[in-house]
Amino acid sequence: MSERLRLVVFDVDGTLADSLAEIVAAMGAAFAGEDLEAPSRGEILSIVGLSLDQAMARLAPELSAGKHAALVEGYKQAYFRQRQENGASPLYPGAREMLEMLAQDPFLLMGVATGKSKRGLDALIEAHGLEAFFVTRQVADFHPSKPHPAMLHAALAEAGTSAGDAVMIGDTTYDIDMARAARMRAIGVNWGYHPADRLGADAIVEDFAALPGTIEWLVPRNPENRS
Repeated sequence: MSERLRLVVFDVDGTLADSLAEIVAAMGAAFAGEDLEAPSRGEILSIVGLSLDQAMARLAPELSAGKHAALVEGYKQAYFRQRQENGASPLYPGAREMLEMLAQDPFLLMGVATGKSKRGLDALIEAHGLEAFFVTRQVADFHPSKPHPAMLHAALAEAGTSAGDAVMIGDTTYDIDMARAARMRAIGVNWGYHPADRLGADAIVEDFAALPGTIEWLVPRNPENRS
């Protein structure tokens, strides 16, 4: 029997890339541009992973939809300026090596599902030379915000895999809840922006080296070995 295709979907910010400094700075600039007090670091951490419109509504629920739209645009412009001046957010140590290892399996496909814009994701992937790794890229421009499962449904369709043969890897509750809504397994990472003990994932990994074995445990090559 031929081996079944499996799909591994990664979140980006807080999972593959350490973008917290850029997110906090851009959020501060967006609020300053509207003469508003910036949210605290903890408040910003709590919304990482959401689409920007949902994030602004949570950070400033008392403001109008028009103000939220202005904050979103201010954030996008500030983040773009930072990227032009300082380059793309760095990958976490070990991220690229892990992607290269997983890419050696011809029956294991990889993708991303992120709250970033298409422009932001494409710039990050180009900056780090990651174009060859991902067969599907799902971004906030075309889907409802996490934890809605639309991104994962689209990723599964593009990859030609079933939810039972796929796993989501992320650092926030939004990632894990999205996986649950799509009936996929979920792996949480302990180096991201939400406390790992609150994620509710099927497994938590301490480093990238643990990911290949954890993926094999949750979505094994041989379905008869599934946990």
